[in-house]
Amino acid sequence: MRKLSMLVVPGLVAMSLAAAPVLSSAHAAGGDSPSPPPSSDSSTKKGKKKSSSVNDPKFLAAYRTAYTAIYDNHDYTGAIGQLKSLKRDDVADVANLIGYSYRKLGDYQSSKLYYELALKDDPNHVRTWQYYGLWQLEQGNREQAQYHLNKIASLAGTDSSEYRSLAAALDKPTGATLVY
Repeated sequence: MRKLSMLVVPGLVAMSLAAAPVLSSAHAAGGDSPSPPPSSDSSTKKGKKKSSSVNDPKFLAAYRTAYTAIYDNHDYTGAIGQLKSLKRDDVADVANLIGYSYRKLGDYQSSKLYYELALKDDPNHVRTWQYYGLWQLEQGNREQAQYHLNKIASLAGTDSSEYRSLAAALDKPTGATLVY
């Protein structure tokens, strides 16, 4: 077993380094955009390893297209269709973007379902905690938004863009229009 781990760990490191340039380009849209497809993709659930989409160029291209539709074109409806066509809405990054798009369209119930799906896949998905915190504020749930802010602080620190964004929204008076 030890010999196996000595072979597997360097291989995983090499794969991570090889994928880094591809994943970095997906994150180039700026501070308020989500991380590229999923580090959570290699996580295990109920003892089964999920197949990784990160190495699939078609998945990455489709994810980037949806990402651009959301953050550059504000085409939330189109992005939802693109993301759902990936058939990976059980992955935190994908579910979070679907939730974000539904929230932007005003479909808060669907948005909530996808945020919760994202957190089920990755309970430490900072971007989901941020976006779900903004969702809470839009629903008038300031105490829940504060809980989400505290969660972000514990996961990413108070200097993270996610923390600063949600903290700024919480600083606005109740009923103020949120711009983010």
